[in-house]
Amino acid sequence: KPCPLCDEAKEVLEPYKRRFVLQEVDITLPENSAWYDKYKYDIPVFHLNGKFLMKHRVDVPKFEDRLRKLELQGE
Repeated sequence: KPCPLCDEAKEVLEPYKRRFVLQEVDITLPENSAWYDKYKYDIPVFHLNGKFLMKHRVDVPKFEDRLRKLELQGE
């Protein structure tokens, strides 16, 4: 559905798309009802490597820091 904050977040994350895989989850689908119950008032929500990272807007410094740490672990 219309989600201006989601669209904004995807634009902010665009330059990083080669460094991670973006998986979008539509929380309105029945199979995602647990996510809906948890986050219906807080979209978009971001998890990185399965762990909660941030919500509403992309905190670029936080995202870059966490992404860099994950990349270093993988070396």
